[in-house]
Amino acid sequence: VKASGNIEDWLCELLFKMQLTVKDHTATAGSRIASQGTDCAQLRGFVDSTIAQLALLGIQFMWTTDTQTALEECARKKNAMKEVNTRQIAVLTELSSWCLQDLGPKVNRRKIETLVTVHVHQRDVTTEMFTLFKQKKIKDANDFEWTKQARFYWRNNATDTTSDDGSCIISITDVDFNYMYEYLGSKERLVITPLTDRCYITLAQALGMCFGGAPAGPAGTGKTETTKDLGNTLGTFVVVQNCGDQMSYKDCAKIFKGLCQGGLWGCFDEFNRIRLPVLSVVAQQVLAIQNAKKTNTIMFQFPGDPQDVTLNATVAYYITMNP
Repeated sequence: VKASGNIEDWLCELLFKMQLTVKDHTATAGSRIASQGTDCAQLRGFVDSTIAQLALLGIQFMWTTDTQTALEECARKKNAMKEVNTRQIAVLTELSSWCLQDLGPKVNRRKIETLVTVHVHQRDVTTEMFTLFKQKKIKDANDFEWTKQARFYWRNNATDTTSDDGSCIISITDVDFNYMYEYLGSKERLVITPLTDRCYITLAQALGMCFGGAPAGPAGTGKTETTKDLGNTLGTFVVVQNCGDQMSYKDCAKIFKGLCQGGLWGCFDEFNRIRLPVLSVVAQQVLAIQNAKKTNTIMFQFPGDPQDVTLNATVAYYITMNP
């Protein structure tokens, strides 16, 4: 991208090309992991040659495909679930054994540790599926115990009609999200607990219905971090805004306009600090965005504001409150 001409033009071009590049690398990672499967011998080569964000996606593609296939075959093949469980434990053992080696730069160690953090949860899910299968509580891949998990698929253009060169789809319950291909770098990820899982399911359902999310709880319980982690899972950029009693409705309108045009996620921290007169206007602004999303409008206006705002449908907003 040539940095010449109007700055807003070439910066938008840069953003677009960055997402295109990440998508291109995702396609490469997806096809590579599909061809090698759960082969531990080839895993190190894949992880070392792929950037942290996509190495993680690759591991998630591999786990989803492996577990889903086993669940589809378990009715005909008695040992399918047992075998997939053994394979996922072997992958985790392989990943965790690398942590004992000298991994060079700090960023590389963070990459491997993030893979281990996420795969521990995936291994737990597979083990739980295996236990439920033995107890005859789960029969196939359509069972809620499986569909409630975040599942990662790379769809090639042959099966995917929305995109000409394939796309990365993340399914949580019955809601499908397109991966946003934002370059996030080597980020540390949350340890997933049953509570985090429930929070993801709730937020995913809210997003599917064009609503926002509002995790509430005491200070330091991870409300903002959970929102940011869900953003990382879907490859989107989360802007965290600390709210205070100095905020006016015009400040909020500016933030919302930016989020709508960029298709980003906004997390309004300590939302309960905003004064009541400002809150009533913010409610009107959020309603305007919701209605525009539900009717697939491309341009919309905030109440009492003549400016046309472009809507990128991937926009989402969250508030966290400390009761």
